[in-house]
Amino acid sequence: MVVVDDHELFRSGVVAEIGGTLDVVGQADDIAAAVDVVRETAPDVVLLDVHLPSGSGREVIERLGGGPNGTQFLALSVSDAAEDVIDLVRAGARGYVTKSISASDLIDAVERVAGGDAVFSPRLAGFVLDSFAGQATVPETDSDLDRLTEREREVMRFLARGYAYKEIGLELGISIKTVESHASAVLRKLQLSSRGALTRWAAARRLL
Repeated sequence: MVVVDDHELFRSGVVAEIGGTLDVVGQADDIAAAVDVVRETAPDVVLLDVHLPSGSGREVIERLGGGPNGTQFLALSVSDAAEDVIDLVRAGARGYVTKSISASDLIDAVERVAGGDAVFSPRLAGFVLDSFAGQATVPETDSDLDRLTEREREVMRFLARGYAYKEIGLELGISIKTVESHASAVLRKLQLSSRGALTRWAAARRLL
């Protein structure tokens, strides 16, 4: 297995939790490094973060042409937004789980994906089923959402759910000042005046 995530502390935690059960053959923190290590090691599964500093997890899958020698991709993200789930599945991911997953459940998810199964939580599976049934309510593009960077989108979702700046910082591994900066940028770019307005905006787009 290869672990791809831009937060070194998180990667180390994943390896510490599941490395005794699963064979971790490599790690990467951005798209280029991920592509290189997957090509070098041809792992059974790539545990792939959705948002990376240099782009999205989708780009890793696309650059690898869907994965060498049967490599499968399992998305692991703080985001449980419908558009992120659908985007990764359309790119070729076999599963999508959030970072709140337990170590034992993550091991099970990796093993199932390696065996060819598709793995999603019930809520996320609903997004996928709706999408492939042609019923997804999340648009392919959202001009408002496109104004935000990947990090701003992550901060936006936590803000909309009522998280405090300190809690967001702990979740994303960034300082409170950085959270405040992203929060100001989110409200400015979306032309919203308050967190309450942001919550209503996000709810209308099924981003909560």
